[in-house]
Amino acid sequence: MGLIKKKKKKKLKTRGSVGGASSGGGAQDSGRRPYHLEKLPPCSGGCPQGTNIRAALMVVAQAEKYETPQGEAYDSAWKLWTDINPIPAICGRVCPHPCEDACNRSGKEGGVAINSFEQFVGDWGLEKGLEYSMLSDEKRDQKVAVIGAGPAGIGCAYHLVRLGYKVTIFEAFDHVGGMLRYGIPSYRMPRDIIDAEYQKILDLGIELKTGVSIGKDKPYEELQKEYDAIFVGMGAHKGKKLRCPGEDADNVFDGAEFLNLINSGQSVEVGDQVIVIGGGDTAIDAARVSLRLGAKKVTILYRRTRNEMPAIEEEIVAAEEEGIVFHFLAAPIEINKEDDRAVSMHCQQMELGEPDSSGRRRPVPIEGDTFTIEISSVIAAISQEPDFEGLEALHEGRDWVKVNEFGEEAKNENSYAGGDVTDLGLVTIALQQGRLAAETMHKRFIGEEPKAGPEPVMINQDKMIFDHYDKAKRHERHHRDVADRFGDKSWDEIVEPLSEEELLEEARRCMSCGYCFDCGACWSYCQDNAIIKPVVPEHGQLYTFKHEFCTGCDKCAEVCPCGFIEMR
Repeated sequence: MGLIKKKKKKKLKTRGSVGGASSGGGAQDSGRRPYHLEKLPPCSGGCPQGTNIRAALMVVAQAEKYETPQGEAYDSAWKLWTDINPIPAICGRVCPHPCEDACNRSGKEGGVAINSFEQFVGDWGLEKGLEYSMLSDEKRDQKVAVIGAGPAGIGCAYHLVRLGYKVTIFEAFDHVGGMLRYGIPSYRMPRDIIDAEYQKILDLGIELKTGVSIGKDKPYEELQKEYDAIFVGMGAHKGKKLRCPGEDADNVFDGAEFLNLINSGQSVEVGDQVIVIGGGDTAIDAARVSLRLGAKKVTILYRRTRNEMPAIEEEIVAAEEEGIVFHFLAAPIEINKEDDRAVSMHCQQMELGEPDSSGRRRPVPIEGDTFTIEISSVIAAISQEPDFEGLEALHEGRDWVKVNEFGEEAKNENSYAGGDVTDLGLVTIALQQGRLAAETMHKRFIGEEPKAGPEPVMINQDKMIFDHYDKAKRHERHHRDVADRFGDKSWDEIVEPLSEEELLEEARRCMSCGYCFDCGACWSYCQDNAIIKPVVPEHGQLYTFKHEFCTGCDKCAEVCPCGFIEMR
């Protein structure tokens, strides 16, 4: 990504002139002048949290150029990341990375491996014992209760304690993490990473009370009396029923229940022939766990096709690699029992009809096309929901907790909510909702009205000059061989991080969409000497414009590869 060489000047592709004449030789002044206009890169736009991905990548990518020790660059990247997201080592392992799908680099040879970078930076922060930055030195009097130590709860608590508030987290289970711990197997999400990252946050001064279920062990009304605000962030740990005859058999589990038992260290006998019903991440996790428990054959039964599966693509591929069988366009009709145990399942073959409200084509039964399969156990992973026992005041009918655009709960004053208790979603969405609630609480506490900020300008592929950037192969994380995923290593982490060399090469693939990365193109092509380079180049230091020298030829804006310069 160095300077554009002068010998290529005539061949350079630009965005096209917008009215200015070429400078030099007494060219007519267009009256327009160049300005820097920072734009939102699509990676941050695609991230539910709006993480400053570009800045973190570029501080690492340009460390050598600006003679910054590489370790200091990693430190800076971690601090940039954790200003928004306190658990990058966790998210770097489980987030389905919508940021990568949005990345402008996908228009060349594939988006930047942002999730791999996040994992590296998160692990670096843990290894080096880096400390989070506080947002205020003030110690405030208000007390906030947080229900649930999952992503939403810890996200809310983290931003509140950094602002100086007193925070207490109430967690129904014995350990922190919520669905991260009790819903995701350890081969995907190592427990030592959860414990380490959470402990760093708790060490900021958050009080944690485990084994306390609000609504059962302690009434919600007591919290309302004892605290100035409440954040409801409990997870969806209750699996939904199949609603077919025979599902009350002893060897029929719901997905959330099954994974909770395993992740709590309990023993579960699944037998040789396991059927998992569903197409989401819970179904994939339950199927892969069943293999590790000794099942000889595991089949995922899904009523749509592979294209409609909501599970993370990498996890689907891993399940295929491990030999899990997928039976698409099929749904259970009845589970046949002998005594209290399921022995077979009668199923209906389906076909895809018209799209439903989700935009996916609705599965329609094919009349007369049914089949029966033998089973040793069934795991129904069709969906899950929160357990509202003792918290009936938080929702109405079948609806879950409802919040407004600022995270404020609809039915109770000084009450906020986020995460799966409002709707099933990604870890990053839950973290964002926790941060939003914390920001709204802070506004309320200091007497300000929360309000939405302006919509940022997005920089998309059509505003970039791809020819400026050299092709660079995307680096993928490595997976342990299938044969090495079972036996004594059944629960060991499967995905291996990028090497430092791969990480650096990946960071350098970032095109710095919408912000200067000191390529020098504008300076090189200005014939009016109207653009001044920094005397001592430093990371983030911008070129300056001398508008009195400029004739408004537009060339600097036309050749800016990242779309940072605009004419006005």
